[in-house]
Amino acid sequence: MAGAAAAPLGGPAVAASEPPRPAAAEIAGASSRFAMLDGWRAASILLVLAGHMFPLGPSWLQFNGMAAASGMAIFFTLSGFLITRFMASRADLRVFVLRRFFRIVPLAWAVMAVLLIVNASGLDAWAANLLFYSNLPPDRLVHGGEHLWSLCVEMQFYVGIALFVAVFTSRSLIVLPLLALAITALRIADQQMISIVTWHRVDEILAGGVLALVYAGWYGSAPQRLLAWLNPYWLIPLLLASAHPEAGALQYARPYLTALTVGASLYGAPALLARLFESRPAAYVATTSYALYILHASLAATWLGSGDDLVKYAKRPLLLAATFGLAHLSTFKFEQPCIAFAKRLTRGLTIKAPA
Repeated sequence: MAGAAAAPLGGPAVAASEPPRPAAAEIAGASSRFAMLDGWRAASILLVLAGHMFPLGPSWLQFNGMAAASGMAIFFTLSGFLITRFMASRADLRVFVLRRFFRIVPLAWAVMAVLLIVNASGLDAWAANLLFYSNLPPDRLVHGGEHLWSLCVEMQFYVGIALFVAVFTSRSLIVLPLLALAITALRIADQQMISIVTWHRVDEILAGGVLALVYAGWYGSAPQRLLAWLNPYWLIPLLLASAHPEAGALQYARPYLTALTVGASLYGAPALLARLFESRPAAYVATTSYALYILHASLAATWLGSGDDLVKYAKRPLLLAATFGLAHLSTFKFEQPCIAFAKRLTRGLTIKAPA
C-alpha cells in the first residue's frame, strides 16, 4: 500500500488561467498537515489484515468481507488523493513515473517472481503479473498473489492519469468527478457492486482524486465547508456498511462515502480520532503498510497459513510475527533505499509540466 503522506499544497501563486485554488487552511478547522492520512493508511491495512487473517464473528455475518473491502476502499482513496495532488501541482511527469516505479515495483516484482517460480507459472502469467494486468479478464493471478490485483488497478491508474495529464495538461484534472461518476454508472449498468477489474473498481481511486482537488480549492469553498461540517463519526458506519457484501445498492456509493469520511477528518477530526490517527504507532504501521500488504497473503499461502481452522489460527501469532518482521526489514532495508535512489535520480527534474 504505497506511499506516505506528504506536505500540503503550497508554493508560488499559479497562473490566472488555472482553476482557483484557495488555501485549504482558509476553511475553519482545515488540517495544516496530512498526519491524519497516516492514520487512515494504518486503518486500511489493519482492516485488510483483520479481514484476511482472523474470524470476525460467525461467517454468516460476512464481517470479514466488509473489513477487507472497506480497508481497500480507504487505500484506494488515499492513493487517488496523494497522486492527484502531486499531478495537480504540475510536477514533472518524469518525476512522477520514476518515483512511483521505485516505490511500487521493486518489492512487488520480488514477491511476484518468487510466487511465479513456486507455482511453475507459464510465460503468460509472468507477463500479466510483472506488467500489472493480471487482474483483467481472464485473470492470471497466482496462488499466494491473488491480493495483488489491487496493485494492477493502482498501476493502471498511474499510467492512465500520467497519460491524461501529458495529453490534456494538469488543468484537465478538473473533470475527475465526471470520470468517477462514469465508472460508477458502468458498475451500476453491469451490476458490479465490487470487482477486481479496473474499470469496475477505479472509481474508488478517482473519488480520492476528487477529494484532492476539493482540498486544493479547485471547486471553490462550498465543498470544503461541507467537509468541515461533516463529522467522521457519522460517516464511518456508512462507509463500513457500504463495504458489506449484503449492502445492496449502497455498495455503489462506497467510493464517495470513503472520500467524504477521509475528507471530513482533514477538516475537523474529533479529538480522540486525531490522537489515535496521528500517534506514533499509527505512523509506524502506515510506514510499513505497503510491505505488510504485499507480504501478508503471500506468507499465509505457506505452511504458516496451512491446516484446518484450529491449526491455522494457532499459527496466527507466528504468521503475524513473520509478516510484521519481514515488513519492517523490507521497508527500512529494501524499499527506503529504492525510494532514496529515485529521489536522487530525479533531483534535477524540477521543470513543471504544461498547465
